[in-house]
Amino acid sequence: MAKMYHDNSADLALIRAKKVGIIGYGSQGHAHALNLKDSGVDVRVGLPSASESRAKAQAAGLTVLSISDAAAWADLIMILVPDTAQPSVYKYDIAPHLLPAKTLMFAHGFNIRFKTITPPSNLDVSMIAPKAPGHRVREVFLEGGGTPALLAIHQDASGTARQLALSYAKALGTTRAGVIETTFAEETETDLFGEQTVLCGGVSALVKAGFETLVEAGYQPEIAYFECLHELKLIVDLMYRGGLNYMRYSVSDTAEHGDYTGGPRIVTDETRQTMRQMLKEIQNGTYARNWIKENESGREWFEATREREQEHPIEQVGARLRGMMSFLDPVTVKERRKRTAVST
Repeated sequence: MAKMYHDNSADLALIRAKKVGIIGYGSQGHAHALNLKDSGVDVRVGLPSASESRAKAQAAGLTVLSISDAAAWADLIMILVPDTAQPSVYKYDIAPHLLPAKTLMFAHGFNIRFKTITPPSNLDVSMIAPKAPGHRVREVFLEGGGTPALLAIHQDASGTARQLALSYAKALGTTRAGVIETTFAEETETDLFGEQTVLCGGVSALVKAGFETLVEAGYQPEIAYFECLHELKLIVDLMYRGGLNYMRYSVSDTAEHGDYTGGPRIVTDETRQTMRQMLKEIQNGTYARNWIKENESGREWFEATREREQEHPIEQVGARLRGMMSFLDPVTVKERRKRTAVST
C-alpha cells in the first residue's frame, strides 16, 4: 500500500514561517502562488522583466521580482517553469543564491531524474506534484477541496525536508485529498509514460483514428466528432467517479459488450509491446535526451507537428460544433504561442 498523508499529517505553521519564491506563473505557478498566499504564506513570484505574466500576477495581488531576486529572497524556491527551461534558469538565476539552509522544490522530477540539474548536497530538495492541471488545483482549492499530489524527497540535509514539504502541500490544499509518497524517479517515469501512452498520446491518436475511419467510410464528420471525441468526456467522468466498473454499470449492455469485445482488438499484444518499449526509452533516458536535443536545436519538428495537428479536420469540425454549445464555455486556439523560459 502506498503511504498517504492528509491534513492531520502536516503543520501549516512550518511553511508560514518561510519565505517562498514561486518561479514561473503558468498553469502550476499561478495556482501554487495564489493558494499559498490564501493560506497565509509569504510569497513572491519570480519572472523575467519581459514576461507577460508579470501583469497577471500583480493584478492577482502578488509581489513580482526578477527570478534572481526571488531566489535570493526566498527560504524555499519552487521551480515551476517548463522542464526544458529549468536547467538554464537554475544555473544562472537560482544556483548562485542557494545557501545550505534553503529548500529547492519541484512539481515534476524530470530534471533531477535525468541529472540536468544537480543541486548541492547540503540543501533539502523535495517535490510536491499535484495530480491535476494548475487551473483545477486552484478551482478545487477555492471550492474548499483539494487535488491529490505526490511527495518525494531527493535530499534531506536538514532532517526535516519531509515535514516542510507536507506543510507546503497543506498550504496548496493537496493534503485535503491526500498526498502519496514516491520518488523523483517513479514520479517522472510514470508521468511521462502516462502522458505518452494513455492520457495525451494514446487518447489523441485513438480519437483521431476513430474519427478518420468513420469519415473515410462516408459518415458525416459531425457525427464522427460526437461519437469519437465529444462523448469521451461522459465516459471519462464515469471512470473518474467510480472506476471502470462504474462506467460499465452506467452504460448500456450493448456498450459494455462492445467494451469487452472491441478493446482487446484495439489494444493488442503488439500495442503492449510498444508500451513496454516506450517505458524502456523513458527509463534509460532516450526520450529525455531526444526531447532536450529537440529544444536545443530550435524545436523545428515539434513546432511543425503542433501546427499540423492544430489544422486536423477533427479540430475544424469540433470548433464549429463547440461554438454552437455555449454551455461548454468553448475555447478556440487561434495561434499557438511558443513557450519561452518562464512566460507561460
